[in-house]
Formats: sequence, structure tokens, C-alpha cells
Amino acid sequence: MPPLDAVLTAWQFDWTALAVIVASGVLYGLALKSVAAKGRRWPLWRTLAFYVLGLGALTVLTCGFTGVYSAQLRWAFTLKITLMLFVVPLLIGLGKPLSLARAALSPSGIARLDGVLSNRLVRLVSNSMVAPLLGLALFSTFLTPAFYTLRTNPLAEALLTVGIPVLGLLMALPIIEEADFHRSSAFITLEILFVFIELLVDAVPGILLRLNGQVLDHITTRQSTLAWFPDPLRDQQLAGDLLWFICEIVDLPLIILMFMRFSRSDKREARGFDDLTDEQLDALNAEHLRRGR
Repeated sequence: MPPLDAVLTAWQFDWTALAVIVASGVLYGLALKSVAAKGRRWPLWRTLAFYVLGLGALTVLTCGFTGVYSAQLRWAFTLKITLMLFVVPLLIGLGKPLSLARAALSPSGIARLDGVLSNRLVRLVSNSMVAPLLGLALFSTFLTPAFYTLRTNPLAEALLTVGIPVLGLLMALPIIEEADFHRSSAFITLEILFVFIELLVDAVPGILLRLNGQVLDHITTRQSTLAWFPDPLRDQQLAGDLLWFICEIVDLPLIILMFMRFSRSDKREARGFDDLTDEQLDALNAEHLRRGR
């Protein structure tokens, strides 16, 4: 493992990441300014969570040690990608960017935002039954020679820097900001069942990386003369350990959040039934019986 001074002093300018970070920070700041101009207050802790935890973590991962050595170390690249997919979006989500946008936008702007969120592709990718499969497909490439291309190709690195946090947000925001992604309690139940299955499945690439006795990307030469660099097989095993561990650990808070989301959705539906008159309930029951025939 690297010495502490190597971890603390390894920094670079990742221009793609910096462009994403600056653009996100500016947009969030403009939304804060608009909310303040309307005489509303936005919680300070959410602002700090967005900037310090969310964008701060993204900066460290892309411009710090894991960004500097991701092309040479399989485990550094794996750590960067998995945290960008699972952890950074949760931290950004604490800032409630969609709720802030609704508070800042005009009615026409809110209508456009609703149009984007109701888009069929966005709704498909943002449900918990599809988004994890995309992550699993990505991690499965770590078992092929494409792993080397993903780590070393500048275009692939730029696409991952932009695409991975977006994919993570599509997984995290429907759970954190459920008001913008309307789901019935029955649908959420199916999502929870699927996440339990995915909890087992997404560990498979990490297990295979850890237990395989050969270098799967076929790059068997040592990537550096630094004494602390592992040999290629040990590097792959470390990458498998990290992928396996992070995928299993991060699923736990996601499941907890989904149970909380299910509870809120069930309460909303119960209140909706309580507000119905006897005539409306009779009509609803009759409609249900007709559909069951």
C-alpha cells in the first residue's frame, strides 16, 4: 500500500472533472441566489453537504491520489469509480438539488423540469430495477481486457468522469427526493426485493477479480518502479477486494432509505384513501372488481 505522504501529495488537474464541479457549483449557487431573492431560506447544512461533502469528495477522487494513479493501479481506478457511483451521488443528494431547483425556478421552468423528469428514458434509468444493472454491466467489464482501456484511454476517462456521477444520481435521487419521482408503494416493494437480489449479484465481479489466478486484462508488466506498487495480480486482487466490499456496504444505507421511502409512500396513499367519500370508495372498489374479471 502507498505511504501516507504519497497519498497526501499526489494531485493533478482533471479538466473534465473540474468543468463538471465548477458548472455544478455555479448552478447551485445561482439557485441559492434566486431562492434568497424570493425571500426564502435554504438550510445551510444542505448547502455545505452539496459543496463540501458532494463536490469536495468528487474533487478528491478525480484530482487526488485515485485520479493520479487510476491509469496505473487497478485498485485506485476501482476505488475512484465505485465511490463516484455509490457515495458521491448520496452526498450530493443531501443538498436536495431538485428541491432547490423547484424553489428557485419560475412556473415555466418548473414545467420544463417536470418534463425532463417524466421523460420515459429518465424514468426507466432512474428506477432501482434498471440503474443497478447498468452499474453491474460496467463492473463486469473489469473482468475483460476493456478494463485496461477504461483506465488509460483519455476519452474513456472523460466519459466515465461525467457519466458515472450522473448514473449514480439517477439511482440516488429517486430515493432521496421521492416527491419528484412518483412511485406507488407496490412498485417500491418490487424495487426493494430487486435490491436484495442485486445485493448478492453486484458482488460477483469483485469476487471474480479477487479469486482469479490470472491477470484478466492481460497487462502483466509492472506499471511503475515505485517500491510500494503491487504486482499486476496482487493489484487485481486488491481491486476485487475494494469492489466487493464497497458494493456490499453501500447497499445497506440504500435499502434503509428505500424502506423509509416505502413508509412515506404508504402513509401518503393511506391519507389519500381517508380523504375519499363513501361514494368515491364504492366507485373505486367497483372499478377494481371490473378489472379483476
